[in-house]
Amino acid sequence: MPRCFWCTDDPLYQAYHDQEWGTPQREPGQLFEMLLLEGFQAGLSWITVLKKRERYREVLFGFDPQRLAQMSDEEIEERMLDPGIIRNRLKLNAARRNAKAWLALQNPAEWLWSFVGGVPKINHFSQRSDVPAVTDEAKAMSKALQKAGFTFVGPTICYAFMQATGMVMDHTTDCDRYAALLR
Repeated sequence: MPRCFWCTDDPLYQAYHDQEWGTPQREPGQLFEMLLLEGFQAGLSWITVLKKRERYREVLFGFDPQRLAQMSDEEIEERMLDPGIIRNRLKLNAARRNAKAWLALQNPAEWLWSFVGGVPKINHFSQRSDVPAVTDEAKAMSKALQKAGFTFVGPTICYAFMQATGMVMDHTTDCDRYAALLR
């Protein structure tokens, strides 16, 4: 099956590409999880985070923002010893801070989707060089998230988040998922 240029032959990566990436997500819990995971990816490859996703779900309370917002410094220190996650104190502290910011939003899913007008933006890129790393919408989302108290939400992270959650559909035209998502 033809896939996007970034998808390797790793079965986990292929399943993520085929079943999740670019599929519109509106459920707040899924959006929150992806926003945090994209932040954990900063400076790393996505496959690194994807391979640690299940462990993140275990140690970060299933990405429950209520519980994450209450995570103590001691709990963060415990997670710093866990080889099953990316042990970065700044990113773990950001997860707690971002949970607090998330809880302060009235309707986070609707708010996040407002940056693309509430409907997926469908792009028609035919090759790798056409796919941007940042867009004006991602810059606006990043600025708004930072103003709301979030960290690890730069424009590149926001655009990757928008791609992952289907706010923008960037499967390339030579990918089988491109045609499937247009149906």
